[in-house]
Amino acid sequence: MQDSQILRPMLYIIGIVAFVLLVPLTAMQFTDEVQWGAEDFALAGGLLFAAFISIYLIFILAKCKLERLVFSFAVLGILVLIWLELAVGIFGSPFAGK
Repeated sequence: MQDSQILRPMLYIIGIVAFVLLVPLTAMQFTDEVQWGAEDFALAGGLLFAAFISIYLIFILAKCKLERLVFSFAVLGILVLIWLELAVGIFGSPFAGK
């Protein structure tokens, strides 16, 4: 693989993660309901980056479209569960910090 074949998807992923993180950053400017600190942005960025890299690797390594679909939805499901646990503590675990 050439460097450009690896670099281009990484730049796209970083761009998508940055765009998604602009949503809470913008919301913080208009309301007091969203109160994120630097650690929140770092954790959210890390989670999103890991999920998107995992999906990218799934699309490279999985042979069948069904495998790609199933594994991608599994990664997204795990991402959503972790995000919800961190946001509101749906499971009530110490992982949520409550």
